[in-house]
Amino acid sequence: MARDLFDHAIEAQQQREAPLAARMRPRTLDEIVGQDHIIGPGRLLRRAIEADRLFSALILWGPPGSGKTTLAMVIARHTRAHFETLSAVTAGVNDIRRVVHEARERRKLHGQRTLLLIDEIHRFNKAQQDALLPHVEDGTITLIGATTENPYFSVNSALLSRARLFVLQPLAEEHILTLLRRALTDPERGYGNRRVQVDAEALLHLARMANGDARNALNALELAVESTPPDAAGTIHINLPIAQESIQRRAVLYDKEGDVHYDVISAFIKSVRGSDPDAALYWLAKMLHAGEDPRFIMRRLLILASEDVGLADPMGLVLTAAAAQSLDYVGMPEGVYPLVEATLYLATAPKSNSATHYFRAAAAVSERSAADEVPDHLKDSSRDAAGLGHGRGYRYPHDFEGHWTPQQYLPTHLLGETFYTPSNEGYEREIAARLARWRAAQERAREAETKPTSARG
Repeated sequence: MARDLFDHAIEAQQQREAPLAARMRPRTLDEIVGQDHIIGPGRLLRRAIEADRLFSALILWGPPGSGKTTLAMVIARHTRAHFETLSAVTAGVNDIRRVVHEARERRKLHGQRTLLLIDEIHRFNKAQQDALLPHVEDGTITLIGATTENPYFSVNSALLSRARLFVLQPLAEEHILTLLRRALTDPERGYGNRRVQVDAEALLHLARMANGDARNALNALELAVESTPPDAAGTIHINLPIAQESIQRRAVLYDKEGDVHYDVISAFIKSVRGSDPDAALYWLAKMLHAGEDPRFIMRRLLILASEDVGLADPMGLVLTAAAAQSLDYVGMPEGVYPLVEATLYLATAPKSNSATHYFRAAAAVSERSAADEVPDHLKDSSRDAAGLGHGRGYRYPHDFEGHWTPQQYLPTHLLGETFYTPSNEGYEREIAARLARWRAAQERAREAETKPTSARG
C-alpha cells in the first residue's frame, strides 16, 4: 500500500513538472479540437470509441502537433482494454514480443484485451512491422499506429490492409487559439491559478506562427510565461515583442525525406511549368525556409529547362546551367539569387515539351527496329569504302545551297516516320517552319526516287 501511495506521489509530481503541452493534452473526445471530420458526433471512429468496439488496427496519419498521440490516449481512457505504448524510435522486436506475451497472459487470466499504441510506426522496419501482423490478426493486440509519414509508403501493405486509416489535419488558427486560451484559464494543468495577461495580438501571433502545430504553440506560450518576470502587481504580462521572441520562426510543415518533401517540390515544378512565377517563388521560399538542399532544387530546374521549356527558349537550359554553376561557386545564402533567377526565367519562358518526343524514337527502336542496319551511304567510309561501298552516295550538306540537301537518314522501312513535332512557341516556331520545308523536300525526293525510270525520263 505504501508503495502504491509512493508511486502515486511520483506520478503526481511528474505531472506537475511536465511541459505545458503534455499537461494540457486533451483527456476526452470533446476536448479534442480540429478533427471533427473523424471524431465529430456520429462519425465512425467516435461511435467505435464510445462503444468500445475498436477495429483490429487503426493508423492515425497527420502532421506533428495535430493530436495523433492525444487521440490514442483518449481512446485508451474510453476502453476497458489494457493500454500499452511503444515508441518505434527506441523499441525493437524484443519489446513487441514482451507486449504480446503479456497480452496473451492478460487475456487468458483476466479476459482483458490489450491496446498497443506505437508512436512513429513508420520508423519500424519491415521485419518489425511483420512481427506485429499475426498478433493483430488473432486479436492478441489492438494496434494503434501513429505516423507523420504517408502510410502507403511507410507501412507494410499487409499491415495497412488490415487497418483502418484516419487522416488528421493541421490545426487551424482558431483551434490553436482555443488551446492557448484553455491553457491560460485551466487552474489545474495550465496557468489559471497564476496572474498571466496575454495581449490579443501576442496570442494571435503565437497561433499563426505555430502553423497548425498545437505543441509548438503551447511550448512558446510556456517559454513566454516562465521567462517573463511579474510586474509590481504580480502580473506576468505577455505582449507582442515577448511573443515574437518566444516563437521567432514560423514552423514549416516539411520533412526532407518524407511525403511533404515530394509534395512541395511537385508544387514548385508544376508552378514553373504552368508559368506562374508568384507561386513558384512561394514554394521555393518554403523549401529554402525549411532547409531543403538548394542543389536539389537546381537539379530539378535543370531537368525542367530541357523537359518543359526546351527549344521554345534554348537559353533556358544555358541560363539554368550557369545558375547551377554560380550556386556551386557562391554557396548560400547569396546563392539564392541565381536560384531565383533560374526559377523566374523558366517560369516566364515559352514552353515546349518536344524533348519528350525522344521516347517515340526509343519505342520504335525497342518495339520494331532494334536490329535495323544503317543505310550504306551513312556508314563509316574510312574503313570499308573500297571493298563494301560504305559511304558511297552520301551527299555532304555543306556542298549544297543553304547547307542542306534531301537525303535518306532513317532505316528504309521507317522512311517518312515522324518522331519530332516542334511546338509553335517561341524559338521553336522558327524551327517548325524550317523543318516543314525540309520534310516537304525530303518527301518530294523520295517520291522522285520511287518513280519508274521511264516516268522520270
